[in-house]
Amino acid sequence: MLLTISNRITSDGIATVDLTGRIVFGEESSLLRESIKKLLLSHKNIVLNLAGVSYIDSGGLGTLVALYSSARTAGGSIKLVNLTPRVDDVLQITKLVTVFEVYDSEEKAISSFRKSGAA
Repeated sequence: MLLTISNRITSDGIATVDLTGRIVFGEESSLLRESIKKLLLSHKNIVLNLAGVSYIDSGGLGTLVALYSSARTAGGSIKLVNLTPRVDDVLQITKLVTVFEVYDSEEKAISSFRKSGAA
C-alpha cells in the first residue's frame, strides 16, 4: 500500500499530518520527506499522526529522524501520535522513542506545543 498524506492546520499554525500506508525506503520515504520539508517552510510545528501506518522499515525510520533534524534546524519540532503497535515496537527497539515526543492523542500533542510556547 502506497503512503497517503493529508494535512490539517490549526488556527494557531500547528500542522497535523495524517499518514496512511507504509513508510518504507523508496517512493514512500521520498514522498514523506518532500511533503514535510515543504510544510516546514510555513509551519514549524508538526504533529505526525501515525494511526494509519501499518509498517515502517529502516528507510522510513531514517526519514523520520531526518525530518526531526530538519524541523529542529528550522526552529520547530515534530511530534508523533497514535502509534500502531508495530510502529511502537520498532521505535522502542531502536530507542527512537527517546528521541521523539510521542503522544496517544492528537489533542495532547497539539496542547504540548501550546504549553511550551513553541507554537
